[in-house]
Amino acid sequence: MSSRLFVVGLLVVGLHAYHARPKNEEDAPMHASSKDLFEDDQTTLESIARISAPPHVPIEQPQTSDTEILEHLLTRGYDHRVRPPGEDGTIHGGPVVVTVNMLLRSISKIDNVNMEYSVQLTFRESWVDKRLSYGEKGDARPDFLILTAGQEIWMPDSFFQNEKQAYKHMIDKPNILIRVHKDGTILYSVRISLVLSCPMHLQYYPMDVQQCFIDLASYAYTTKDIEYVWKEEKPVQLKGGLSNSLPSFQLTSTNTTYCTSQTNTGSYSCLRTILQLRRQFSYYLLQLYIPSCMLVIVSWVSFWIDRTAVPARVTLGVTTLLTMTTQSSGINAKLPPVAYIKAIDVWIGACMTFIFCALLEFAWVTYIANKQDASKRARLDREKAELPFLQNSHNDVWVPREVAEQEREVMSVRLNRRQSNSVWKWIKMKTEWNDKSKRADLISRVMFPVLFLTFNISYWTHYGQYGIATPPT
Repeated sequence: MSSRLFVVGLLVVGLHAYHARPKNEEDAPMHASSKDLFEDDQTTLESIARISAPPHVPIEQPQTSDTEILEHLLTRGYDHRVRPPGEDGTIHGGPVVVTVNMLLRSISKIDNVNMEYSVQLTFRESWVDKRLSYGEKGDARPDFLILTAGQEIWMPDSFFQNEKQAYKHMIDKPNILIRVHKDGTILYSVRISLVLSCPMHLQYYPMDVQQCFIDLASYAYTTKDIEYVWKEEKPVQLKGGLSNSLPSFQLTSTNTTYCTSQTNTGSYSCLRTILQLRRQFSYYLLQLYIPSCMLVIVSWVSFWIDRTAVPARVTLGVTTLLTMTTQSSGINAKLPPVAYIKAIDVWIGACMTFIFCALLEFAWVTYIANKQDASKRARLDREKAELPFLQNSHNDVWVPREVAEQEREVMSVRLNRRQSNSVWKWIKMKTEWNDKSKRADLISRVMFPVLFLTFNISYWTHYGQYGIATPPT
């Protein structure tokens, strides 16, 4: 049994040695003894055992001076939850003075109904934290260090008081910069988009000037801990072309002021940016004022149409009135329901009044004409029923009716000749002034344009000057 196992072992060792032999040994004689094969295999195993892998050495990260400084600053007992000390080095040495400035990048979506607007800005804050100072001016250390994500320091709890929605921009990287200068001055810069409320006063709409605010304050720290101040030079910067880039407004000016507020929990420092926005009038001139003037003038055409053309005059008056009503509804849909009268309400109301009065004038003319026709028919019926002879009032002599009518005509001609104003007589003859229904149309042809012109002069004199609307009392 043992001899069999020995033979099998020799065969296995021989096969292993055959596959492990060098290439140049393929032509060697095949009659080598099993002892040589066994020695070659043993030599190969010893060679493999002597091969050892090099020791694993971890890759060391290069330690820069910036990293060393930051690690030293943030690990020597610095607590980001405690605000920086005052001027005397203690927490009671005075408030932290936070200098603020901002760059307005865009203003859009000024909503009259919701009274809000959207703004994108770069917001910057700067303050001094002596705990993070690491050098003196002129030394070999870097002028400033930039903090990365995860490195926390104390920052003011600033918030925008009139903010409705806000978010920071995170594409492609978070648009945030925190810079630590060697003297302990911290610069915080972030790009944010805000939806801010803007209470609007629309008494002069659409010739109004609105003032929208950006109010910045501290949420938890009172004036004893934080004091906000504007940067002395250019506290509010505007991106090039921003003033004229708004679709329906023009940014005329930007001002800064303070709005420190008193509440039950204390006094809180506040900064205010005032944006003065003037509404562009050209859109409303082309879309509202000129079309409404044309509708009023078209309604006057009915004064020149014969009073017997009832369908034409009624259709013209009703159509212009309905068109003006539709235009009024479209304008009011873009405005909030307010309790006071706006300039646009005065204009639309006056235009609708003129159009409605033109429609009523036709009703009055029709009434007078029907009354005249009824009176004329009654007189003719009465004359037919009378005797063929009439009594002459001068000499009480009965004469034929035809002779009496001729006598009245002669007297009427004599009376007309006595009138010295021949121009007035010519006008009355040409215009048929004696016809009361036509006289109403003649008066309306002159009275309506004069009244509308007078209204325009008064309206544009009062509302034509751009002014800042004040809250109604």
